[in-house]
Amino acid sequence: MCLAVPGKLLSIEGDDPLLRTGRVSFGGIIKDINLSLVPEVVIGNYVLAHAGFAISIIDEAEADRVFDLLDEIDEKNRAADNAS
Repeated sequence: MCLAVPGKLLSIEGDDPLLRTGRVSFGGIIKDINLSLVPEVVIGNYVLAHAGFAISIIDEAEADRVFDLLDEIDEKNRAADNAS
């Protein structure tokens, strides 16, 4: 299963459109992500990241919705683990 995860773009490095990267915060975990697929992205945008690439820009409300769903999945997994 593949999963794209939302994160907030904190900074951008590089001028080459194919090699430009951004530091993206995923709930406090910061990773360098390739930005070549989202040339219009600006600092403060939320992106969906998959396999080290930002694949699309999403609004903050959509990012929050995904975070809530991921938290719900985590809670259900923890409950299932505790029931075992």
